[in-house]
Amino acid sequence: MASATEHLRDTPAAARDAWNRFWFRPTDPATLGVIRICAGLLLLRTHWVWIANHDAFFGPQAWLSAAGRAAFNEGSWSSWSWSHLLWCDSLPFDSTGLIWTLHVVALIAMAMLTLGLMTRAAAVASFLFTVSFANRAMGSTFGLDGVNAMLALYLMIGPAGAAFSLDNLIRKRRGKPPVGESVSANIAIRLIQLHMCYIYLSAALAKFAGETWWDGTAMWLAIANYEYQSIDVTFLAHWPLLLNFLTHVTLYWELSYCALVWLPRFRPGVILLAVPVHLGISLCMGMVEFGLVMLVGNAAFISPWIIRKVIPGGDGVQRKDAKTQRRKGR
Repeated sequence: MASATEHLRDTPAAARDAWNRFWFRPTDPATLGVIRICAGLLLLRTHWVWIANHDAFFGPQAWLSAAGRAAFNEGSWSSWSWSHLLWCDSLPFDSTGLIWTLHVVALIAMAMLTLGLMTRAAAVASFLFTVSFANRAMGSTFGLDGVNAMLALYLMIGPAGAAFSLDNLIRKRRGKPPVGESVSANIAIRLIQLHMCYIYLSAALAKFAGETWWDGTAMWLAIANYEYQSIDVTFLAHWPLLLNFLTHVTLYWELSYCALVWLPRFRPGVILLAVPVHLGISLCMGMVEFGLVMLVGNAAFISPWIIRKVIPGGDGVQRKDAKTQRRKGR
């Protein structure tokens, strides 16, 4: 009875300590640095597509007419949204030159984010431009745009330029010490991790509403859709049991992701399974950028000591030995 009472008395303190360890334990910004580089490249790619097809997405004769944009804006979901492109459209003079100037500024900001130059300011600018374009191109955005915005948002929070960056090289040349482990790096990584769990859980629950995910035909319907097909793998029609198996593995992987990925024993398998899932989406359904950006999000679960082992040194920071970091679950 006494031990049970002591256990109950110690539970709040243990929960508080676990909460503080989860959010506020300093961590190496190496993982955040790799995510910054990969996310920056995808932001550049996405923004270049917007610019290369500017007239189709944003011009006077765009796919979504002015009336269509007005109809979208009447919805409560977009009543608070803002876009610099909508602001430019409302100016009493020809704003073409201003719009293209802002396009160039956006590309420069995203390139600076990728290289890690003035990283914090570049991350803020990249996030604002990403959200602004998504709010203007209603009806033309997909999962890629949402994950792009999510990564850009969390890169603003942590020291994304503390590893593998020009900022770090400049700091080193000036004789300043490199940025070490920090709480903000851990917070940024945790936010990405939790957001990825939410994405997969939401996707799994949505799939349960579709009959094809119950009867195992969803995978076949996806690869047989010629609108998205980039590689013809319809020969798998001769392997219905395999298609059924792949359908259910994908569904239950998404459903269990938010629980199993936190367990060290299961985490490597969960993350490794993301590779064939998203490469399959990239190669077979033509959504290369979406598949890649989801893998970038999954990289948040790769421990910094692994990153340092694959991409050694470069910042001069004395890190704890790998065994210590593994023991602490980093």
